[in-house]
Amino acid sequence: MDVLIVGAGPTGLALGIDLARRGVPALVVEKADALFPGSRGKGIQPRTMEVFDDLGVRPAIHAAGGTYPVGMIWQDGERVGEHQMFDPAEATEDSPYNEPWMVPQWRTQEILAARLAELGGEVAFGREVTGLTQDEDGVSVRFADGPDLRARYVVAADGGRSAVRRALGIDMTGETVDPNPVLVADVRLTGLDREYWHVFPPRGDGDGYLAICPLAGTEDFQVVAQFPEGAAVDTSLEGVRKVVAGRSHLTPDAVTELRWSSDFRPRQALADRFRSGRVFLAGDAAHIHSPAGGQGLNTSVQDAYNLGWKLGAVLTGSAPESLLDTYEEERRPIAAQMLGLSTSVHRGETRRGDATRQLGLGYRGSSLTQETGTLPGPLRAGDRAPDGMLGEVRLFDAFRGPHWTLVAVGAGTPEQLPESVRVVRGAAQSSYGTGLFLVRPDGYVGWAGGTAAGLTEYLVRAGL
Repeated sequence: MDVLIVGAGPTGLALGIDLARRGVPALVVEKADALFPGSRGKGIQPRTMEVFDDLGVRPAIHAAGGTYPVGMIWQDGERVGEHQMFDPAEATEDSPYNEPWMVPQWRTQEILAARLAELGGEVAFGREVTGLTQDEDGVSVRFADGPDLRARYVVAADGGRSAVRRALGIDMTGETVDPNPVLVADVRLTGLDREYWHVFPPRGDGDGYLAICPLAGTEDFQVVAQFPEGAAVDTSLEGVRKVVAGRSHLTPDAVTELRWSSDFRPRQALADRFRSGRVFLAGDAAHIHSPAGGQGLNTSVQDAYNLGWKLGAVLTGSAPESLLDTYEEERRPIAAQMLGLSTSVHRGETRRGDATRQLGLGYRGSSLTQETGTLPGPLRAGDRAPDGMLGEVRLFDAFRGPHWTLVAVGAGTPEQLPESVRVVRGAAQSSYGTGLFLVRPDGYVGWAGGTAAGLTEYLVRAGL
């Protein structure tokens, strides 16, 4: 096969979808016997909604979730005030998905797995990686059970404790963000409405906060409780009941069912490398975030989105193998930036707002980015390509699919272009200014110029 993807989380499934729609033979393997059952990464940021639009799952993701509720602060069994969890933002023509969308991670993965199956992809469960070897032609992967598999490339999307990363000997550099352990649990409960994200501040007796959030699209609530440093966290039903009753006005039997639970210590870490030969790290295998601000899952999905089109171009022979070098070049700095943001939000230094929506991220400094215009307008090479209307065409509709797009605003285009480049023309577009903008398959402007001079040379360099 061409690509073996280790890990059936959001990262691995998104990459599988991107490769499947390009006709690239790939297999997703997962050591567990089923998809992850918890709500953990529940926030879908606007930029990731744009990615899901392109991958064909945005309608299902939207239908499965909802907006985040306003926080309600409780004290001694009384409501004492509302708390805005996010800075508000209005949808605009260039950014139609304006707010984070809540979908429990288990539901996001179900939707991604269904889309992968629709495209002919497959997830093989019960396949735990125990080691690998690679040579100049491919990678051989060993498993605890079942035959070895061989692929031209391997992508490690197997989480923060990545077996593939350990087999490669790649270290992670990081720090503990907060020494206090945290309980996370999905429960059914009575006694609280679903209109608010209920917050119970610490009472001063040594225990930490308690937050109970209704999970959009479900009957469940997510319980999050902080404990003192060094405390043992009981993740059983009785343990969850005890902490809910001890820190709120609810009785223990208000928690009627425990559906999933876990405990963790918030930390952040970044892999020293995102690539070793024919093996790539993506998602939590490459970067581990505090959950504050909802950056981990989103950064991870966008790793897959960046890598997918590049693997497809190289494996189909349309681009040189050196294109894959730009994956680490582009994604590792973004991951480092998002780790810093997650930590800052966790520590209360940054509010959830424009930065956490991830619409402003880009690749202006990438070797794959070229700006030829002498007087660039509002949109530069390396920037995210905005939505909007150009003539009668909605740009996100034009971008959707595994192709490049040349956006021509009041400028002429070359007479001949590769079949893999779709052309959209118009006289004016305020978000773009005037000129030519070659939009990559992952929705970023790779090349921009006032005229077509230099475009052909870029197309050759990009393998088009």
